[in-house]
This record gives sequence, structure tokens and C-alpha cells, in this order.
Amino acid sequence: MSNHGYDEELREERAYVAALYERLDRERAVAQARYHRALGQTGLTPGEREDDVRCRSREAARLDVADNGLCFGRLDALSGETSYIGRIGLFDAENDYEPFLLDWRVPAARPFYVATAASPENMRRRRQFHTIGRRVVDFTDEVLGRPQEGVRGDAALLAAITAPRGAGMRDIVATIQAEQDEIIRLAHQGVLVVEGGPGTGKTAVALHRVAYLLYTRRERMSRSGVLVVGPSPLFLDHIGRVLPSLGESDVVFMTPGDLYPGLRVTAEETPEVARLKGSRQILDVLAAAVADRQRVPEEPVPIELADVTVQLDAGIAEEARREARSSGLPHNEARAVFREHVVLLVAERAVERIGEGWLTRADGGAWADLSADVLEELQEHEELAATLDALWPELTPETLLAQLYMSPRRLAAAGADPALFRADGAAWTVSDVPLLDELADLLGRDDSAERAAARRQAAAEAEYAAGVMDVMRLDREEMDEDVLLAAENVIDAVQLAGRFAERDRRDLAERAAADRDWTYGHVVVDEAQELSEMDWRVLMRRCPSRSFTIVGDLAQRRSAAGATAWAPMLAPYVGDRWQYRQLTVNYRTPAEIMTVAGALLARFAPGARPPESVRACGVRPWSRRVADGELQEAIDDFVREEAGREGTSVVLGPPGVPGTIPPSAAKGLEFDAVLVVEPERILAGGARGAAELYVALTRATQRLGVLHREPLPAELAGLAEAGVPARAGHRRFL
Repeated sequence: MSNHGYDEELREERAYVAALYERLDRERAVAQARYHRALGQTGLTPGEREDDVRCRSREAARLDVADNGLCFGRLDALSGETSYIGRIGLFDAENDYEPFLLDWRVPAARPFYVATAASPENMRRRRQFHTIGRRVVDFTDEVLGRPQEGVRGDAALLAAITAPRGAGMRDIVATIQAEQDEIIRLAHQGVLVVEGGPGTGKTAVALHRVAYLLYTRRERMSRSGVLVVGPSPLFLDHIGRVLPSLGESDVVFMTPGDLYPGLRVTAEETPEVARLKGSRQILDVLAAAVADRQRVPEEPVPIELADVTVQLDAGIAEEARREARSSGLPHNEARAVFREHVVLLVAERAVERIGEGWLTRADGGAWADLSADVLEELQEHEELAATLDALWPELTPETLLAQLYMSPRRLAAAGADPALFRADGAAWTVSDVPLLDELADLLGRDDSAERAAARRQAAAEAEYAAGVMDVMRLDREEMDEDVLLAAENVIDAVQLAGRFAERDRRDLAERAAADRDWTYGHVVVDEAQELSEMDWRVLMRRCPSRSFTIVGDLAQRRSAAGATAWAPMLAPYVGDRWQYRQLTVNYRTPAEIMTVAGALLARFAPGARPPESVRACGVRPWSRRVADGELQEAIDDFVREEAGREGTSVVLGPPGVPGTIPPSAAKGLEFDAVLVVEPERILAGGARGAAELYVALTRATQRLGVLHREPLPAELAGLAEAGVPARAGHRRFL
């Protein structure tokens, strides 16, 4: 294309995109007006009004997020039809809703991501726009269906992956690649496992798949929302802007430590204890710990009544315990069964003692009257109630688990490993979360008092509303029946009471995050290789429909309780009914850095294949050995140097080194520049340490440096002499 032709087409594209923004602004103004009208409308019930407001708010939010990069490409079909591709769809309401702009998720937009020269998908050309704000500054054309010389179809991709990183992850909606698009649009509604090495875009693919599913299955999924589980708050903050930028807000972000609402995780777990707690074998320990709290008295307990004293002995308690356990109810709900049977058995024994010599069961009426009197007395008997509470106490998951950890006797009775003992039982760790969640099901809760209180509250509200109705009632003799209706003909007292009831005004994400019993329409699990068998039980409870997108890399596993293969984790819940996809292209880590990381991977995971980097950056990783007193100064030098550059940087190192964060805290994150400090100490953790170092080496998108006081680990030392020789006072290349 000549310069003149290019300039002319650029002007035309700028005009079209400008017109799209004008239409967006008009639709945005209309949506905002509808939203404000919904806020002020009357005549609806509170629930109807809130639903309308929420719908209008969602539409306004959808239009608000589209401002940046509204339109990023164009498709020219062999038929001559032209389609523009963008973040959202814009339509001509006056012309059969002809599309001005196709939403990237619709089937018609798919060729933009998957068409190639060999398989053009009936397309002649793909055009990708480079925009700044609302202005198109450049475009790149890729002619499909035949080989091309001198045309870089990957220009937009390379520009995106080489751009300096900002404060959070960016969406990849304009540069989705074919292998990624196939996963994003996969029709499979069950469990999907996506595995890929560092930089393959696992997280981005998972998030864009959520956006796609919410678009195609909104009616079902928007009612219950989506849960995204990531390894750390830092990671969740990093990815938290992606889905809102794609117009999706009904999403809850949590770490594994957040899955039990209200818990504050304060302690670290040793690898061995984490392994014990993460194994499904801990289920037997928890069941035994609950059973251990369902006791029978060691000595008979005297129950003094007005006319007689009877003994509550082990025989009575054992029979009642057997009945309660056979009910199949959770512990706290089965308390009522236990208490009822104890009271009945004690009452029967008391009646027999009182009537001894003058009363038999044949005296039906007298026996029944006496039994009723004794039962009434036992129901109010404070000492009996205290005894029953001690034998079968009401328990919370936190109380039971904390007391279990602090008691060697209780641990032994439950068949637990003594390593689970700790002096502060309530010093909760992430590994405790699935145990507490499991106990919430095992214990249940006795909500009979709450239900009774709710019934009393509802009755009081209905009574109040009935009084309002009396005030509203008109004199029927003075009413023109053809024109007026009495208030009770329009709304009854129960409906009126419902209008006065307090409504939950939190949005879906807030309600779901606070509700342990909330179930989601879809769950995304990132860094899934770190989750234990017990973690998966928690997540499966959160999604009974078993609709999951699971992303991870087994080679990066550092948790002693994590996955070594996917099937053992998933088989108890879905058998073999899950699909596996693999991402093989590294879009983040340049070839120079991946060569170093790949050598380490070959040592600790020889069966794993590193992803192929899509680019080289021209900057070779460097190492420098420093003396003990020089380490901090060298770190400070790196920080100062990177502060003067555009982009982000991080210093990763083992615990105890000032100015560093552990590699585990950077999982899933990316930085323009990374400094790895004392890799020999990171590697000292065995397989876990090797995975940590692998993570550290693969966080950089441009520049990687290594500082070490001891000789470089064997996994790296072999490469140390392979580059440019070191000069005095200069860095040595790996």
C-alpha cells in the first residue's frame, strides 16, 4: 500500500472509530438516564425496584468500561462484508439492529483470532488498530489466504507483550491467539484444566473465558456469579481489573484463605503439617474428633426431681447417643435427638420409681398424666440441661478444631498425628480453612431457636401491617365500586408486611463473599497445582454444577500438599469427565531468560517441557557474586537503576534478606525487571526450593539479574561461563 493510500485509509478508520465513540456516548447518556429514573421510581415493591436498578446499573457499567480500546480491529470477508471488532457490541436500532461494532465474544468475531493464511475462515484481510485514547494512530494489515512477504501479522501482539508493565494485569482482548481463543470459547460446561508454563497466558485465558461464559450464559450464571480463586491478595489485586475492563462485575475474588468467611489467617504451616492437613485422610480425624465430643457419663449423674431422684447413667446416655447418631443429622442438629431421648428415658425411669407398688402401665390415664408432669419438670430442669450440654455440647468449627490442636489427649483419641499439636489452637493457617469448612458440614447448627424467632418476627410484622390496613380501609358505603377499590382488594397484610421488611442491598459479590453456603455458577482456580485434596473439597462444595476453569503448571508446584497430577484431585468429584488443554507458547518470558530457567527445569522436573518463547529481547541475563557486606548495596543499586526506567521491577530472595520478597509471593505476577538474590539459598529447599527458583527466574519480561554470595548452584553455574566474560567491576553474563 502506498503512503497516500495508507494515509487515506487511516483517515477513514479514524472517522469510523470516532463515530463509534459518538454512538457510545449517546448510549451511555441514555443508560445513565434510565439508571437515575430507576432509582427514583415508585409503585414497585422494594425487590422489583432493586432488580430494575441493578439491571440499569449493569448496563451503564458495561458502557463505561468500553472507553479504552473500544474498537481494536476489522475483518474483511471474501464476500466483501466488513466487520469491526471491539470490547462491546454497538447496533443500529433503526435498521434491524445491524452491527456497527461486534462484541469480541460473538461467533462472527472469532475469525479475528483464529484465521491464518493456511485457514482464512472465509476472510480476506485482518486489520489491527493501535490506539491511544480514542484516536487510531496506526494499523497493521494481514492478508489472509496466501503467503506474505514483509508483513508482520504479529505486530500488535509483539507491541503488547513488549510494552512496559503497569500496576495490574491488562486484558488481552485485542491480541488473543488461536490456541488461547480455542480454550476461551470451548463449549465444555464441566471441568476444564488448562496447563501451561510461565508466560503462556493461563490467567488471562481463564479470565477471558469467564467473560465469554458470562456473555453466552448470562441468564444462568449472573444469578449466582463467578468465583475466582488466586494464590495471594497481591495476585488478586494484579488481575482484579481485567474482568471489570471487559464489563463483568458479578465476580468474587478470593484466596484459599478467604474461603471460610470471617477467618483471619495469621500463621505459616510447616510443609509436613500442611501435607497432613491437606490429605483426605484428615477426614477420619475430623469425624473422630466430633464423635469424641459425644460422650456418656463416666459415673451416674443424680437427677433430683420433686418426688424422686433418678440416675442418668452410661446405659441411658449410650442408648440416646446411638439414636442421635443413627438420625444422620449433623452434630449440632442431632443434639435435639440426643436430649429428647435422654429426657424420655429418664422420665420413664422416674415414673416407674414414683409409681412403684401402686401404678402400672395398665393404668393408662394415670400413667400418662404422671408422665406428662415428669416430662414438664425435666424440660425445665437446669442441672439436667447442664449435664446434657456437657455430654453433647453445641460446637462451632473454630472451637472444636482449636481445642483439638491444643490437646494431645484429644489428638490421640481422634487418631491424629501428634505433629498437629500447637499451643495456640486459634493461630489459623491457610491449611486450616478446608478443615473448618468440613467441620461446618459435620457440625451443622441447631437453628430451631432462630426459626422460632423468625416466625415470631413475621407474625409481629403481619400484625402491624394489619393495623395499617385498618387505617387505610375506606367506608364501603361511600365508595364508588366502579372506580375505587378497597385497600385489602389490592394488597393483603402479609404482602404489606413484606414491603416493610428490611432488604439486603449488597450487590452479588458482597453477598456471596460473606456467605459460606453460597454456590457459584462457575469457579476459576489459578495456580491450581498448589491446592490440596482438602482444598478441592471446599471448592466443589462451592460449585455443585461442577463448572470449573482450572489453570496451573505442575512444574511450578511448591506446596507439599499440592497436585502432582490432575486426575487424583478431580476423580472423586467428576471421575474422568473433565477436559485437558495445554498452552505451549510463552508470550511473557523472552528466549534469553527462558534458556536459563529451562536448564533449571530440566534438573528438577526432567519430564516437563518449557514453553517456547515467542520472542527474544536482546538483553542477556546477568549474574554477579558479591561479598557479605556488598549485598545490600548491590540490591539498592538495582532498585535505583530500575526506578529511572519505565515499567515495574521486583527483588526476589529467600526469607530473611532485607529488601526482598519470597518468590512464592510473586506467583502469577510479571515485571519488566527482576533481581533474584541468593538463588543457592532458595534452591536449598529441595524440590520445593527448585520450584521457587523457577518461579523467580520466569517473572521478568525484559531484564533478569542474579546476585549471589555463595557459588552459583550447579543448575546455573554451568551457564555462567557461556556468555561474555566478566570484566573487573562489571556484570558477568549467564
